[in-house]
Amino acid sequence: MPLTFNIRHLEKNELHLEGELPVADLELNLHDELVHPSDVLEYDLQVEQIDAAALVQGDLRLDIEYECARCLKRFRRPLELHDWACHLPLTGEDAVEMQSDSVNLTPYIREDILLALPQHPLCEAECSGLKVPASVKEPGESSEKAPSAWDELDKLKLKN
Repeated sequence: MPLTFNIRHLEKNELHLEGELPVADLELNLHDELVHPSDVLEYDLQVEQIDAAALVQGDLRLDIEYECARCLKRFRRPLELHDWACHLPLTGEDAVEMQSDSVNLTPYIREDILLALPQHPLCEAECSGLKVPASVKEPGESSEKAPSAWDELDKLKLKN
């Protein structure tokens, strides 16, 4: 069931929305094997009407288990959107879509969660990646720098 509010309730005073939304209702459709969200999104939101628009502000929290992009270690870190805000025009050509005077907040929340997810989650900023055991190195292999495609470009003598 999506997260909605009725705009008629805003005519008298603000609304306070608090609770949990099943992640399945967000329809995140994550195709990233490194990101595994928990089952619920926690929300604490205030909704108020300002002229011909609704302003939604509050906090969103989703626990996520990641796999480090460098070392593949699993770690948990909450995705917290503090002071999340969404301005929804209620009239005009940019008006938000309504069904029976209800506005669905789910697409706006989904978009901001997807934008906040890291592209390459790291367990630590200094993560050095997978450790290669000494037994895996070829016999006689030295610790010299491996050749790079940039080495050949560095040899070019270009005229100014």
